[in-house]
Amino acid sequence: MEIIERNPLEHVTIPRQQNEIINEDNETDERNYWKKDEIRNFLSITKHELDFRDHVLFHLLIYTGARKGEILALTWDDIDFEAGSIRLNKTLFHHDGKFIFQTSKTRESKRLISLDPLTLSLLNKWRIKQNEAYLAGKGYLNNNKVVFDRDDGSPMRLAYPNEKLAALIKKHNLHKITIHGLRHTHASLLFEAGASIKEVQERLGHSDIQMTMNIYTHVTDTLKEQTAQKFQRYIEL
Repeated sequence: MEIIERNPLEHVTIPRQQNEIINEDNETDERNYWKKDEIRNFLSITKHELDFRDHVLFHLLIYTGARKGEILALTWDDIDFEAGSIRLNKTLFHHDGKFIFQTSKTRESKRLISLDPLTLSLLNKWRIKQNEAYLAGKGYLNNNKVVFDRDDGSPMRLAYPNEKLAALIKKHNLHKITIHGLRHTHASLLFEAGASIKEVQERLGHSDIQMTMNIYTHVTDTLKEQTAQKFQRYIEL
C-alpha cells in the first residue's frame, strides 16, 4: 500500500448549488419580483423617460426572462426576425478592462426561445435606429454587431442596467427589486399565464428543474387566487 504525501482533492472546488428563489409573497421589500400592473407601469416609465435603446433593453429582459449577461452579449445574428426567435448561447463578462464573450457552460443554458410580435417590432426599430446613427456619423459600426452597444460600438457595462433600474425605482418610489428580479418576474407571470413547469425551465435555461420548482412554490398571490377560482368553476359545472 502506497502512502500519498498530498491530498489529491486539495485543489478541487465543490460547485455551489444555484438557487433562484423568489421570496415569500408579501408586500415587504423581500419580494424580488413585480406583479403585472407593476410591470406595465415600469415599462411605461422606461418608454417615456429613457433612451429607446434602454427601453428595449428592459423590455427584452422582462419578456424573455434571460440573464443580464445573456442579453448584453446578444449580437444581431442571434435574432431571427422571420422565425420570431432569439438564440441565447453566450454571456458577457468584463475582465482586466476587456469585454469577454463566454460560451454558455451548460447545455440547458444554450437555448432558442420564441419572441412575441411586440418584442420583435421593438428590436427591429432599434436595429434601424442603430444603423441610421452609423450612417449619419453619430454611431459606430462595431465588428461584433452587438445589439445593445455604446456610442463607440463596445458592449454596455454590466452594471449599467442595475444602475438605471435602481435610479428609476428610487425616483418613482417603485417596489424595490434587483435586475435578477426581472427574471423572477418573467417566470412568475409565465406560471400565471398557464405555462407548465417544464416550459418555464426550458425558457429560463435552468439545468436543474428544482430551480424552477423553487420559483413555482413561491409564485404570486394571483396564481393562488386562480387555483381557488378553478375549483369553483369546476364544482359549478
